Amino acid sequence: MSDILIVDDDATARREICSLLSEGEYNYLRVCEADTAQRGLLLARQMHPSMILLDLSLPDMDGIEFGKKLMAQHPQIHVVVCSHLKMFDLVYEAINAGFSGYLLKPVVKAVLFSLLGRLIQSKLMKDAEDVTERGIRPQTDDAVDFGNPIDSAIAYIAKHFREPISLQDVAERVYLSSSHFSRLFKAETGTTFIDYLTNYRIQKSKILLRVTSLPVEIIANSTGFSNASYFSTTFKRLEGRTPTEYRHLLMALKTREAVNSTKKQNSSGANI
Repeated sequence: MSDILIVDDDATARREICSLLSEGEYNYLRVCEADTAQRGLLLARQMHPSMILLDLSLPDMDGIEFGKKLMAQHPQIHVVVCSHLKMFDLVYEAINAGFSGYLLKPVVKAVLFSLLGRLIQSKLMKDAEDVTERGIRPQTDDAVDFGNPIDSAIAYIAKHFREPISLQDVAERVYLSSSHFSRLFKAETGTTFIDYLTNYRIQKSKILLRVTSLPVEIIANSTGFSNASYFSTTFKRLEGRTPTEYRHLLMALKTREAVNSTKKQNSSGANI
């Protein structure tokens, strides 16, 4: 699973962004990479990242159109352009498309981190509102795109993952038999419906573990797990550690980062 998906056919540019992310306060973010739009669409379905960093000059699709397609399939994803192109028309088009940012290459660390901070804070506020308002907000009808039933299913999961939903429930909502839906879902996403839903819930739980002190039981309930025990067992199977261990690891990383930052500041002060 990943937090950030980089879609760029320039391997050097991808490595530079990965290096920047590994050096600072966001080094806990998981990153995956794609060199084509088609690969990016597949990984977005499999990994459901929080953010996409994309170059506009992709070999198999126009970058703006690719971003629009991603946002249509995954409304919760932030799309950010990383490009050498400084043309105003492209920036304007990206903004009108609803993208979350436009970074010029070579990407400057301070600018990237500032954008990450803004987008992560925005997402956390949205997730906190979702947890608070769960069960209060009226449910709206979910439109079905008959030409793209799996996209409709993925959108439904994004809206209803907190609820008890099954393969049969979703198959019926997109007007397919359970067996056909199951085969089609695996063919288009590269994973089974159950694995996709479980992984999606785990990724949402990780956000709450990072930035809240909510008990594990509350987080389990808020992300669609039937009980804390099953949540912890599933989390450890997928992430290699329990939710509590994951939270402690992040706290240790943040503490280490704060200590290193303080040491750098003291060292700079001593050299003045």
